[in-house]
Amino acid sequence: MTTGGFTSEQLALEEQILVLPHLDIKDAVEIGEIGATIARRENLPISIRVQMGEWIVFHIAMPAAEESQTSWITRKARVVLATGHSTIFERVQAEEQGRDWYADHNTTEEIFAIHGGGVPLNVSGVSGIGLKGILLISGLPQVEDHLLCVRIITEFLARVGENQ
Repeated sequence: MTTGGFTSEQLALEEQILVLPHLDIKDAVEIGEIGATIARRENLPISIRVQMGEWIVFHIAMPAAEESQTSWITRKARVVLATGHSTIFERVQAEEQGRDWYADHNTTEEIFAIHGGGVPLNVSGVSGIGLKGILLISGLPQVEDHLLCVRIITEFLARVGENQ
């Protein structure tokens, strides 16, 4: 199974748990730097992007990353911006319901990518898809991309908790 055995219910709960107390450009850059530190330490051939809405505030390609990762990240970002959910949530939910996500959204895989590695940065008390941030990773198998996003957000939340 390419989606790690996740259920849409588990992934929806994960989005409700991984909520940031705030998100500004300093936070977005810190989230990106946490990812870059992990990638350097583990020698991961990935690209990492953090967006606030459509504004790209952090982007880095690690050694051995590939140029095509930028396209994957852009396509994943479109999914999160359009739905407010993680890319893997959208994929798993479509699979559970036996739906063609691309047909349902009148688009193609060349424009959108429901592959793991795009996670909304939900902020406590903030609603509306366009007001959130997005953490995006490409370069690993999709479940690993997603799990790395979760790991990065968890590390950021731990740091924020220590400073309060």
